[in-house]
Amino acid sequence: QVQLVESGGGLVQAGGSLRLSCAASGSIFRINAMAWYRQAPGKQRELVAAITRGSVENYADSVKGRFTISRDNAKNTVYLQMSSLRPEDTAVYYCNAEVTTKVLITKNYWGQGTQVTVSS
Repeated sequence: QVQLVESGGGLVQAGGSLRLSCAASGSIFRINAMAWYRQAPGKQRELVAAITRGSVENYADSVKGRFTISRDNAKNTVYLQMSSLRPEDTAVYYCNAEVTTKVLITKNYWGQGTQVTVSS
């Protein structure tokens, strides 16, 4: 089994910054793509940013130039540096990882989510 644990959420004023972290643990052979999603109240979950194992990055248009995704393969951890935060960034942020386990089964895993609230 694989667990993803997020940290770093909280309350911040508009224009501020936060850094989210997501650490994977368990029966991991290799972590392939990793990503951050978010879900605001009454809205569907949406992709915020994704990063391949080789660190190719992809961003939603709404966060380009403000958010940066990165990863540390040695630590099985993905980060999301969020700057110039806006009230519309308020959401629960979820970590996602495509993991090949030690028995060579590849599955998608989700973290429990971390709340980010941006006040105006």
